[in-house]
Amino acid sequence: MKKTEMTPDDALQQLSHIGHERAFGRRIGSDRFIQVGLDALIAGVESPSLAVLAGLLRSEEPEAPALFDRVLEELGLTFRRPADPRAAKWAMAYWIAGQIVDGSLDPAAGTYLMWADVAYDLGYPEDLQPLVSCALNLDDWDENWGVSVEALQEEAIEAAEQLLSEQPPGERKD
Repeated sequence: MKKTEMTPDDALQQLSHIGHERAFGRRIGSDRFIQVGLDALIAGVESPSLAVLAGLLRSEEPEAPALFDRVLEELGLTFRRPADPRAAKWAMAYWIAGQIVDGSLDPAAGTYLMWADVAYDLGYPEDLQPLVSCALNLDDWDENWGVSVEALQEEAIEAAEQLLSEQPPGERKD
């Protein structure tokens, strides 16, 4: 099976995604920084530090995180997580919901992240209950339920769309 070529927009989205993951505290290996840099370079993205990142040798891997940050800065993709812990969790909730809606994150995986990494820490706020319910339903789904897993996934997408449609401007700290 032939792999489709990555467009510059795809590569920028991938860089931004990794930047968000990192800002939200996910551990990203140096090899992943280098690979996403190489993907972007091959896709035609240009940045002064991108070729350096993409060309790092195994012995130079410790330099990858700082170079990745520099690439994001050069491309205007830097994301700063809110300093307030509750605001940071809400920002993460909206980011996860956006990925569920745009299809870059599987609804089951996204709602699980929402349940385990966000809703719990925020004390299960009412705005996240539909997504938590979707996570529980998708996690426990059985073919004998009389509802398809696809219908539950669609419900999760709709719940994520609903959350995004009610997103207040600025940082949310409630």
